[in-house]
Amino acid sequence: MSKHVAEIVTFKLAEGVSPEKFVALSQASEAFVRSQPGFLHRQLSCGEDGHWTDYVIWKDMETAHKVAAEFHKQDFCADLMKAIAPDSAKMRHEEVLWDMAA
Repeated sequence: MSKHVAEIVTFKLAEGVSPEKFVALSQASEAFVRSQPGFLHRQLSCGEDGHWTDYVIWKDMETAHKVAAEFHKQDFCADLMKAIAPDSAKMRHEEVLWDMAA
């Protein structure tokens, strides 16, 4: 049985990009992400220190890697990447070992 996978991307915004603008740019990727077989959940957050986290749950590691490779080929991606501070983005994939929901 395969385990769900968390795709965790942390970053800071590029100079002059407002949080509202970045959320709108992120929402432009919604149709693509939702249409991917194996998509389970996504949330975007920002800490008091200005670091952002884009957190996506996929059905398995194969799906997470496949979608990550395709994401950068989409029309919305160039504008989204320009809104992220250079060299600040870090992405990792982790197996979900335990989950608790309300």
